[in-house]
Amino acid sequence: MQTATVTPNLSYQARIEALRARKAEQTREKWQVIGSMNHDDHALVLPPLENRKIVQAISGSGMPITDVLLDGVEIESNYPDGAFFGPKLAGENFKALLDAHPPYIDPMSALAGAYMANFNSYRKGHWRPDIDYSHLRPEQKKYQLVTGIGAAQHFCQDLSIGLEQGWDGILTKIRYYRQVNGPQTSDFYDGLEAIVLGMQDWIRRHAQAARKMAQTEQDPELRENLLAMAAINEKLVTDPPTTFREACQWILWYQMAARMYNGSGSLGRLDLLLTPFYERDIAAGTLTEEEAIWDIASLLVRDTAYIQLGGPDETGRDVTNRVSYLVLEAAHQLKTPANIGVCVGKSTDPGLLRRGVEIMFEDKLGMPKFLGVDNTVDGFARNGYPLELSRQRAYAGCHWSAIPGREYTLNDCVKINFGAVFEVAYREFREDPNAPRTVDELWRRFERHLKRAVEVLAEGFRIHLDHMQEVFPELVLDLLCHGPIEKGRDAASWGVEFYNLCIDGAALATVADSFAAIEQRIEQEQRLTWEQLDHYLESDWAGADGERARLMMKGIRRYGSGGSRADDWAVRVSESFTRACKETPTEGFILMPGLFSWANTIPMGKALGATPNGRHAGDPISHGSNPDPHFREDGAPSAMAVAIASVQPGYGNAAPMQIEFDPGISRDEGGLEKVMDLIKTHFDLGGTQINMNVMDARQVLEAHKDPSKYPDLIVRVTGFSAYFASLSPDFRQLVVDRIIAEA
Repeated sequence: MQTATVTPNLSYQARIEALRARKAEQTREKWQVIGSMNHDDHALVLPPLENRKIVQAISGSGMPITDVLLDGVEIESNYPDGAFFGPKLAGENFKALLDAHPPYIDPMSALAGAYMANFNSYRKGHWRPDIDYSHLRPEQKKYQLVTGIGAAQHFCQDLSIGLEQGWDGILTKIRYYRQVNGPQTSDFYDGLEAIVLGMQDWIRRHAQAARKMAQTEQDPELRENLLAMAAINEKLVTDPPTTFREACQWILWYQMAARMYNGSGSLGRLDLLLTPFYERDIAAGTLTEEEAIWDIASLLVRDTAYIQLGGPDETGRDVTNRVSYLVLEAAHQLKTPANIGVCVGKSTDPGLLRRGVEIMFEDKLGMPKFLGVDNTVDGFARNGYPLELSRQRAYAGCHWSAIPGREYTLNDCVKINFGAVFEVAYREFREDPNAPRTVDELWRRFERHLKRAVEVLAEGFRIHLDHMQEVFPELVLDLLCHGPIEKGRDAASWGVEFYNLCIDGAALATVADSFAAIEQRIEQEQRLTWEQLDHYLESDWAGADGERARLMMKGIRRYGSGGSRADDWAVRVSESFTRACKETPTEGFILMPGLFSWANTIPMGKALGATPNGRHAGDPISHGSNPDPHFREDGAPSAMAVAIASVQPGYGNAAPMQIEFDPGISRDEGGLEKVMDLIKTHFDLGGTQINMNVMDARQVLEAHKDPSKYPDLIVRVTGFSAYFASLSPDFRQLVVDRIIAEA
């Protein structure tokens, strides 16, 4: 059993500081053992040495990686290579993981538990080899598509189900519908039941560990906390929570299980979920605000789940309440990576926005992010849904939202690299001797290939939905969804009500600037011929002449500069992509376009040759819907805000703005008001989300050279936040490029 360092000062603030110190210690250990971690700073704690297995592997990009697995997990396979597929083994093998999982008790925390394993500790095999989609592979490869076939999670469960029913209530429901739906669904229910039984035993062992630790604890306050922790978890083995602290603990157990099962980090509207418990305990005099902040901080330190604060209820009324502010305050006091989104709209609480911006500049941790809730609500309704339903969606991932427990989305799992589509179109254009040498002809071919790439993805979606239950069903999320238990069908295989599958476009600026550069330098100014451009792209701008040509192509007024042809091209690309998504025939699901590259900018760029915007072969593509760094000399935030608002697809899937500020702006007269005005203006223009960093450029450069000098420096890389020192040099360089250009 792992425990944390105990300090003698037991104020709630001191306890939170102890949680932060322990988190820093655990993070440093992960750096030393694992190395770079180019993803959310999940709160995974390395297993004790006696339960730890270190493995070396090769990533999909060909880079060596180190992973630390939980040892002693007995996995059953139903395939010769050691892989397993289907709901029964998925559930039973996850139970084996829980059975092998050591307890973790921190006497300074309000909550028991930490997770020490991920799905690599028990899962082998991504897709069943006998479910064939080889007919799609040539075009998937041709367009370098991130297809989402076999992808997991990336939709949002409804935590209120668990808070109302508890584990025994969920188990009773599973056993009831097992009888209703008959033996043909037995494997599905076997998997679900195994997970619930595993969860109950995992919680029970933590209660026992806390009670045992209390027997030898000398500090009376810590002993009292351990006994309370034990009693809470003894109850939660079977019963639903009734107090604020119990609700936080129940949510934490579920979130840790979801993260370990398949990486899910969706949480949703935490302030709404906790408000009934908070109001009841405050009225009874059994909870103070300081204790509530400690409870929430104890939840946040254990996982960087995605959380929405504020926003509308079904009627459009803003639901911001005291708990919304307490969640922000808990993250502020904790000062570790967090993924909290503050809703901003015409009817939302302006005080929550102000407090969010104040914390952003005070802590400089890239938290919170800001959500243009009016535009995502209205956009989702454009898919044919009523506004009342659209308002139920919750922010629950890097850039996305979903209706908790009712909507399956595959958000952020499916990408089209516009640069790869452009490369295919340009190669075809160049090799066709009968093709007119015009930008219009190149665009016609680009648009045709873009449409086909979307169609290929849609065909892949159907394969995924028809077969995911047989591959690796969403058993943990199924527990808290409306439909899967009742129907005996996995959420990923037609078990829930709504299927709105998301496709994100990437490399927008790369392609828009390429079209604009060709149009200006070849067609309008005739400073370059098509044949010369062919040569320079093939040679990757080699030689002195190539470098001069590259700088000339790069030197146009680019996307984001305001009123430029590149801005027009960006809008045109986004509109064509959106049209392709909405016009592609589908059956049983809707396609929802967005613009978001996540951290795919590096691998997508490595597979792409030189492009006419002056980009070298293998360099990263542009980030999301942002202009490229140095898009204009002044790097004006207002110009970026206008440009990104103009390219929004407009159907509820976001196209975030990533923006960096120097901390000095807050010291200027009216600095905070200027930032708040920029946020509101971007959303008034149609923007959907803002990811923001407030960072000292000098400090970031020093940390890039020697990450150990700033181990606590936290950045919002894209939709997620992470310790800067945890990132690989390539990913640190992406952040450096943005900050130097924009801060």
